[in-house]
Amino acid sequence: MMSAIKLAIVGVGKIVHDQHLPAIAANPDFQLVASASRHNIVDGLPGFKSIEEMLAAVPGIDAVSLCMPPQYRYQAARVALAAGKHVFLEKPPGATLSEVADLEALAAAKSLTLFTSWHSRYAPAVQPAKAHLAAHAPTAMQVIWKEDVRQWHPNQEWIWQAGGLGVFDPGINALSIVTEILPSLIFLNRATLEFPDNRDAPIAAELHFQDGGGMPVHAVFDWRQTGKQSWDIVVQTSDGELKLGDGGARLWVHGVEQPLTKEAEYPSLYRRFAGLVREGRSDVDVAPLRHVADAFMLGQRKVVDAFHD
Repeated sequence: MMSAIKLAIVGVGKIVHDQHLPAIAANPDFQLVASASRHNIVDGLPGFKSIEEMLAAVPGIDAVSLCMPPQYRYQAARVALAAGKHVFLEKPPGATLSEVADLEALAAAKSLTLFTSWHSRYAPAVQPAKAHLAAHAPTAMQVIWKEDVRQWHPNQEWIWQAGGLGVFDPGINALSIVTEILPSLIFLNRATLEFPDNRDAPIAAELHFQDGGGMPVHAVFDWRQTGKQSWDIVVQTSDGELKLGDGGARLWVHGVEQPLTKEAEYPSLYRRFAGLVREGRSDVDVAPLRHVADAFMLGQRKVVDAFHD
C-alpha cells in the first residue's frame, strides 16, 4: 500500500470546518499534519500563523490545501510550489486569471500537481445532466442563483473587497456547473452588475451568454434573497426540459425527478486530488473564472443602496 499523502491546510475558516476536515478525515489517502491561519487552528494539530512558518517547522509535508480568500491565495501557492508541495486550490483558484496561469507554469516546471477545485461540479445531478445534454441538444438555458448573504457569509468583509468577487463567490459555482454540462463553449454578450454604494464588489448580476450557434444562456445572481434559497439551472432541449435544483443536488427530466447518488462534493474533490498526486498530473480549469472576469470587463455598473450586515 502507498503511504498517506501528508497534507496541510492553509486558511482555517467556515468552509474548512464544514467540508474539508470531514472529507480529509474520511479519506485514507491523506494524513492531515498541520494548519496555518491568522486567526484559527485545527484542534489536535500544530497550528501556525503563516504558511512560511508552517513549512519551516513541519518536515515531510507533501501537499497543501489553500482555503484562504482568493486575494491572498497566489502568494501562498507560490511559496508552496517553490517548496516542492502539491497544491489544492479552493474555488475560485485565484483573484485573477494571470495568477493561475503563473501557478500552472510553475507547477509544470517543478513536476508538481496543481488542482483548481470546483466543488459544485461534483454535485450528484451534474454528470447525469451532462450525459443527457450530450444526447439531447440544449436550445436555451436559464440560471437562477439567489441566496441570502447574511446567512452564508456573515461578517466576512473580504468578500466585499476588490478581488473578493461579491455575488460571484456563489455565482461561480453555477458557472462551474454550466461549463461542465454544456456540450459547447459559451461567451458573454452583455451584463449588468449591481454594486452597493459602500462596497467594492457586486451584490447582484445579470448575465447574457450565447454559444457559437446562438443558443442563449441567461443567468441571474442575487445576494438579497430571503426565505427559500434558489440554486436552479433550467435547460430547454430538443427533447423537452431538464432542471437541476438545489445547486445540483436534484435533477428533473420532463418534470420527473430522477434518482441520484448521495451528495459527496468534497470527498470527491479529495479523491480527485489524491489521484492527481499519485499520477503526477495537474487539473487546471479556469473557465468559470474567465466568465467572471469577462463580466467585470463587459458588465454595465449600476450603483444600488448601501449594504450593511
